[in-house]
Amino acid sequence: MFEVIWSVLSFIVALSILVAVHEWGHFWVARRCGVKVEKFSIGFGKAFWSRTDKHGTEFVLAAIPLGGYVKMLDERVDEVSDADLPFAFNRQHVLKRIAIIAAGPLVNFIFAIFALFLMYLIGLQTIKPVIGKVEEASIFSTSAIPANATLTEVGGRKVSDWEDVNLELMSHIGKEKLSVKWAANNHPVEHVANIDISAWNFDPDVDSALGSLGISPFRPNVSNTLGHVMPASAAQSIGLLVDDKILRLDGTSMENWEQIVSHVVAKPEQAIQIDVLRNGQIVRLNGVVGSTERDNKTIGYMGFTPKFEAWPEGMVFIHQYGIAKAFSKAVDKTWRLMTLSVEMLGKLFTGDVSVKNLSGPIAIAQGAGMSASSGLVYFLSFLALISVNLGIINLLPLPVLDGGHLLYYVIEFLSGRPVPDSVQEVGFKIGGFLLLLLMSIAIVNDIARL
Repeated sequence: MFEVIWSVLSFIVALSILVAVHEWGHFWVARRCGVKVEKFSIGFGKAFWSRTDKHGTEFVLAAIPLGGYVKMLDERVDEVSDADLPFAFNRQHVLKRIAIIAAGPLVNFIFAIFALFLMYLIGLQTIKPVIGKVEEASIFSTSAIPANATLTEVGGRKVSDWEDVNLELMSHIGKEKLSVKWAANNHPVEHVANIDISAWNFDPDVDSALGSLGISPFRPNVSNTLGHVMPASAAQSIGLLVDDKILRLDGTSMENWEQIVSHVVAKPEQAIQIDVLRNGQIVRLNGVVGSTERDNKTIGYMGFTPKFEAWPEGMVFIHQYGIAKAFSKAVDKTWRLMTLSVEMLGKLFTGDVSVKNLSGPIAIAQGAGMSASSGLVYFLSFLALISVNLGIINLLPLPVLDGGHLLYYVIEFLSGRPVPDSVQEVGFKIGGFLLLLLMSIAIVNDIARL
């Protein structure tokens, strides 16, 4: 329950920030273009806080935190006095209207740069893209890239960590070939592998992009020694302690952690005997394995996690830079997120990416909760990603979105006359239907993943 509440609160905070940023873009440019802004609202429904400034704009925080809006003076919506006609949105030159509408998505992109800039200033801990294992008979097994190799370039772009690798892999969905540069462990010479990925079938609900290609990132070896015992768990009830080393389960010697997991998973709510090494002495414990649900099956669960061996020197590093370099990295990362978002939308329409991959508010809330739990830098990274996506989606040429309005205004600018109201009305209906359809698919996908 706490995780659900935390995810919801994190989602509300993230959405409120991004909506405020987006609407502020419209608001700020509208003011500069001489348009009277009547209301700036974060959320919908009944207001629980409001304030009116000297320009007559009412700033509102409303009860339903699922969006927001800027209401500008407009003859098409309300009656406007003769004195206020010069300040109405619809009376402005078409270029001013284009600037006001484009400002929302543009500020989303600027905010992404700002969030990533802060992230790089604070410092983000990350891991070098060193391959731990290449599965036999997998797509990557044809590349001759060995275990412990470091990936240095994917698809012609340099990569420094696994996030970079994942972004570039996603951009190659639907393509025939993938070019990868790699270097052997602690060796400066780079090698090139051109991999046939025409048979790559990636389903994010089943596996990760790396896993579907047959790659496992390097991870330190897992020991049989306990690193954490959850409170009120079966492990604690049995009497297991941190630093206990599991030697035997039900008389069977445990050679590795995978063997321990397999033994426990197969015994939900069953008696178990555990021999551990504690302070140099063997201690025998008896109790009952707990249980949990996974994939509609009841499996054994203890509530303990292992200790890992230390990471090799230099494998874990921190992305932390000075002001100039942090800004440069933030701009580059934002641009890559923007281009990748456009690429993925294109693949969605061509069929290279399934509509099953669409995510809605539930998935976003889960992502917000996880990133917020991981720390400020991860939450900043999440905000940047969602801000970029919000900006790109709003630029789609659907009449109910900013992109649809921009399309009408560009046509007006080129033709010299506005798009007829009847055409706009039909466009709004079609755009609304398509947007509702996409949102419905995304929400159904979210529910199916729960």
